[in-house]
Amino acid sequence: MTEQNFPVHVRTRFAPSPTGFIHLGNIRSALYPWAFARATGGDFILRIEDTDLERSSQAAVDVIIEGMAWLGLDHDEGPFYQMQRMDRYKEVLAQLQATGHVYPCYMSVAELDALREKQMAAKEKPRYDGTWRPEAGKNLPPVPEGVQPVLRFKNPQGGVVAWEDKVKGRIEIRNDELDDLVIARPDGTPTYNFCVVVDDIDMAITHVIRGDDHVNNTPRQINIFRALGKEPPVYAHLPTVLNEQGEKMSKRNGAKPVTQYRDEGYLPDAMVNYLARLGWSHGDDEIFSREQFLQWFNLDHLGRSAAQFDEAKLRWVNAQHLKAMADDALAALVAPQLEKRGIAAADLADGRLPRICALFKDRCDTTVALADWAFVFYGAVLPVEAERTQHVTDAIAPALDALADALSACAWDKASISAAFKQVLAAHGLKMPQLAMPVRVLVVGTAHTPSVDAVLELVGREKVVARLRNR
Repeated sequence: MTEQNFPVHVRTRFAPSPTGFIHLGNIRSALYPWAFARATGGDFILRIEDTDLERSSQAAVDVIIEGMAWLGLDHDEGPFYQMQRMDRYKEVLAQLQATGHVYPCYMSVAELDALREKQMAAKEKPRYDGTWRPEAGKNLPPVPEGVQPVLRFKNPQGGVVAWEDKVKGRIEIRNDELDDLVIARPDGTPTYNFCVVVDDIDMAITHVIRGDDHVNNTPRQINIFRALGKEPPVYAHLPTVLNEQGEKMSKRNGAKPVTQYRDEGYLPDAMVNYLARLGWSHGDDEIFSREQFLQWFNLDHLGRSAAQFDEAKLRWVNAQHLKAMADDALAALVAPQLEKRGIAAADLADGRLPRICALFKDRCDTTVALADWAFVFYGAVLPVEAERTQHVTDAIAPALDALADALSACAWDKASISAAFKQVLAAHGLKMPQLAMPVRVLVVGTAHTPSVDAVLELVGREKVVARLRNR
């Protein structure tokens, strides 16, 4: 898909509320509009919907921006903040009032609660009954003194609101199901559904790709668009992401901030790969690059059913990307983790780290696991006690001493190290595992590693000999 064969210049947006940290369920709602904009040569806009002053926080904004930057979900415009656009909203409110689409409502909260209780008792849908809605020939109640009204949108009566949803297909809602929405509070602050429409108009949004918890907002927003003389964008409502227990993913249900996956050693391209498959598919392809994803992505293959997060699958996807990654690039990710563990940057400049990554990356599913292996080449080693007891016995001690002597004198390359092993094995009548296992335990702390000559060569002669002798 290219810009040349797409009929309009695509403009998408991600519009999170900073009322809690952003988790994988949220960030998937950023991935698809970003991918659609990139796939079509369009623009991707970041908008922060921060009108909930009590629950919004700068810390939550920071995690949104940091998480998107880590995943490479770059935006072309923004971030725009709704609280900085209040004058614009009030200007449009005044336009709607002047054209008769908005009216003041003086019904108090207590009156509204009583109305809803009465409706529910009669098994009716609780809704505003239009008491203050102006109609031809209707006498409105007297305006109460000292009451600041809310402003309500005069929803059309009769007919349906319909749209062709790119995920769910055609959706129709009867206007009679919708009451007159409050679009400004008594203090004049506009409400969510109104602000969204003004933003989408001003930012020329062509496609709204968001979670299906917004489906109920869509007919109201479409009616506001049309009252302002504008056609609504194309909508695609994404199914929910469920956690591993089958519940909607949320902070309350144990979801982690996106940035925690970075700290746990996941790769951004692997996360994009995994998240892309939580609701979209390209045939049976499970592992793909970011470039392939953008080449393939369109709105026609978005799934209709809820996707379930699976951390084991995520780790598997991450492992595949880790194996395919260039050793130098992997080393650049592992080095900061080693520095956090106290390894000096100067010690990491000896050129070994890319080779260490090459040797161990097939055994690891995160860069943290890779850093665990790499640490033993630079830091102190504490053998696993059970493995030391099992493998480093009195019987093997003479062979370990002989190997230390042989390694002190041989050339330091894999072939010479392998030859030293063979010499000691022959002299002591041993098989390779009988000697290699205790050597591994002493040199890198565990009996299970890749080829022992490759490991020793990278550890270095001085450390190898010292660890074999100081047992």
